[in-house]
Amino acid sequence: MAAIEFGYLFPVLLVMLLASIDAGRAIAISMKVRSASYAVDAMANQYTVSIDDNTMQAILGAAATVLAPYPSGPTTVKLSQISIDSSGNPTVVWSDGYNTTGYTVGSPPPFSLPSQWTTTSVPNNACSSYPCYVLLGEVAYTYTPMFGNFITGPFNLSDKVYVTPRSVACIQRNSIPATC
Repeated sequence: MAAIEFGYLFPVLLVMLLASIDAGRAIAISMKVRSASYAVDAMANQYTVSIDDNTMQAILGAAATVLAPYPSGPTTVKLSQISIDSSGNPTVVWSDGYNTTGYTVGSPPPFSLPSQWTTTSVPNNACSSYPCYVLLGEVAYTYTPMFGNFITGPFNLSDKVYVTPRSVACIQRNSIPATC
């Protein structure tokens, strides 16, 4: 009788075990994606004058390294600087990407910024003077479950981190004309 009951329960227990392994890996990668998006902003935030092309590629590549030991192939990284005018209108100053292209320079970003960056009535407004410059680090990772791929398929884990430049009003890019 016990063997029959075990025979019924074993597939359920096996599925639960494999699902917990996939869920644990997804949570670990999600935490690394968050760390990588912060790392991109933190590395760029150290520059007080300009970031050249080689340095930018090193910053973007280092973010993919944060995801180790997981494969960096399904990773995309973007680092952008966005200017916000006194009316709260954002404009992309420069944008670079790893395994993707950056946003179009001189146009509004294809998403809306959080209200604390665009509303002057918010207490402790992040932008104390205008134009205000914001660094945006974005990391996306396409996670493919090891065992549940046939059920869920791959899905995206992503994060965005907004910061203001630490030591200067804005950070220049050597390939982009001076705008600040």
